[in-house]
Amino acid sequence: MASFTEDLEALEKSIRQLQIEWEKFFGGVERKPPVDLRTRVENMLRKHDFGDIRNNTERFRFMNLTARYNTFNELWNKRLRAIEEGRPVGLHGRAALAAMAAAPPHPVREAPQSAARSGEIRVGGPETNAGAVQALYARFLEARQEVGEKGNVKFESFQKLIAQQATRILAEKGASAVDFRLETKDGKVSLKAKPVR
Repeated sequence: MASFTEDLEALEKSIRQLQIEWEKFFGGVERKPPVDLRTRVENMLRKHDFGDIRNNTERFRFMNLTARYNTFNELWNKRLRAIEEGRPVGLHGRAALAAMAAAPPHPVREAPQSAARSGEIRVGGPETNAGAVQALYARFLEARQEVGEKGNVKFESFQKLIAQQATRILAEKGASAVDFRLETKDGKVSLKAKPVR
C-alpha cells in the first residue's frame, strides 16, 4: 500500500499531466477531453479528503494541490462551455501549446498610482490567490499571442515571479495587496504592479 507521501507525489504528477492533456485538447491536438485522467485525479483527492492528515506539511501540501486542481478544473469547465456555446476561448490551435513551455516572462515593474486601469488582477499574498494568478497567467499568454511574441512561459515560472514581486511590494510598501496589470509596448507584453494600501 502506497504511503501518503507517495500519493501526494502521484497526485501532483497527475495534475500536471492533466494540465498538459487539457491544453492538447483545447489546442486541437486531441479530439476528446481527458475525462478518464480527470476522474482518476478526483478519486485520488476524494480518497484523502476527509482523512486525518496528522503531518502539517503534508496536510498543507494536500490542501494546496486540492486548491490548484479546483482552480484549473473551473477554468477547464469554462473553456469547455465556451466551446460548446460557440464562443471564443482565447488561445486557439497549436499556439496554445506553444504558449505553455519555457522562457522567463518580462520583469515586473511597479506602476504609478495614476496608471490604474481596468483589467487589473489583485493578489493578496504570494501563497494565496491561486485563481487570481491563474487568471493573470491566462491573460498574459493571450496578450503575448496577440502581439506575436515568441518564447514559451511555464506557469510555474510565472507563479514564482508573481510571488516574488508580491512579497517584495507587500513588505516594502506596507501594502495589503498588489494589483497586477498587463501592458503592451513595442510589441512586448510586460506586467505592471501597483501596491494597494
